[in-house]
Amino acid sequence: MDESGQITLDYLVGITIFLLALVFLFQYAAGLFMPFESTSDEVTMIADRVAATVVEDWISAGDPHTSNIVCSTFMEDFFTQLNTNYIITQNSLGLNGTFFCYDLNVSLENSTKVISCGGKNLPHGGNIGQTKRIVLVEDSRGNSYTAILSFRVW
Repeated sequence: MDESGQITLDYLVGITIFLLALVFLFQYAAGLFMPFESTSDEVTMIADRVAATVVEDWISAGDPHTSNIVCSTFMEDFFTQLNTNYIITQNSLGLNGTFFCYDLNVSLENSTKVISCGGKNLPHGGNIGQTKRIVLVEDSRGNSYTAILSFRVW
């Protein structure tokens, strides 16, 4: 008489229950982070395009081989243009089309505070696409510091 029982069957049932619990855990954990994700990738792609245009073309320090190095004078001019002539800047970036019109908010911050901000105020709700670029800001005297440029489109 064999007294070992049905070890293979018990093992199979135990592993099956464990795997089902693991699958349930991953499905539940993924759902926890869904409210923090954009419901549409469209505005995020537009924010990426705007960030690339501004950082690499408009406020670049000049060398096309060194991306994300920006000129402080060009950056100040960009924020001035964004705050004083918002519609012109919006049109120049392709945010004001025939069927859709997107708003823009740009902020420059370091590790402790917001240095500069421009564009429209952020809405309290809705789908907002955001892209952050870490840039090296160079001034006319050759000094530089690291900052984060945040581009938000909605």
